[in-house]
Amino acid sequence: MKAMILAAGKGERLRPLTDKVPKPLIPVAGRPLIEYTLAFLRRHGIRDVVINLHHLGGLIEQHLGDGGQWEMKITYSHEEPLLGTGGGIKHAEPLLCGEPFVLVNADILLDLDLHRVVEFHRDNKATVTMLLRDDQEVDRYGAIEIDHQGRVRQFLGKLQWSGPPLRRLMFTGVHVMEPAVFSYMRHEHGPFSITERTYPAMLAAGERVFGYEMAGFWVDLGQWDQYKRFTEKIDRGEINLRDILHME
Repeated sequence: MKAMILAAGKGERLRPLTDKVPKPLIPVAGRPLIEYTLAFLRRHGIRDVVINLHHLGGLIEQHLGDGGQWEMKITYSHEEPLLGTGGGIKHAEPLLCGEPFVLVNADILLDLDLHRVVEFHRDNKATVTMLLRDDQEVDRYGAIEIDHQGRVRQFLGKLQWSGPPLRRLMFTGVHVMEPAVFSYMRHEHGPFSITERTYPAMLAAGERVFGYEMAGFWVDLGQWDQYKRFTEKIDRGEINLRDILHME
């Protein structure tokens, strides 16, 4: 299975840090953030990765090269202008070769068994599986609501649901996708959001969108205050990131 890392954003919530450094290269425990994502994917057998680029993208490409130093193959999808999550994925479609793929935001760190997520995705014959978690800040991020089988029935408050009560969970920024997703992007042009347009259209059409609830380590480093608190804990020795993420 291939993977795509969304790395094109301007990182505005991390300014002024991202004025000169793209978000995927911000340092975390002495290592650029995106290297942890590559290590996570590689640990689960994924060696073929597409990365979309825009803001200071040349620095990312210069740092990672073709991926050979991680025994991976990295291909770049250049965006001009910035295309948003949906537009960025659609733009990279030719590089994903009509196969299922894992999609990961570039501003998170996580640890879980990705093989189990993919197995869940296949067992449920899902078009999309979203990685979800129980979090007290679910309302700030936007609730994804699933039924007892894990199927997404309510999405950011956009859909009508009259069935049994649903579980309200937070989206982590990781998805497993089938190529059928692109059929819901066929008539889209320019920048657009996958959560604002594509997913609601898929759910309205009855596509099998599922949520896999994770219980492992996850942190969002896309905002300055969160990044600062997390890296300070590392500096004080309260967090051993390499142990948590099983890094070599």
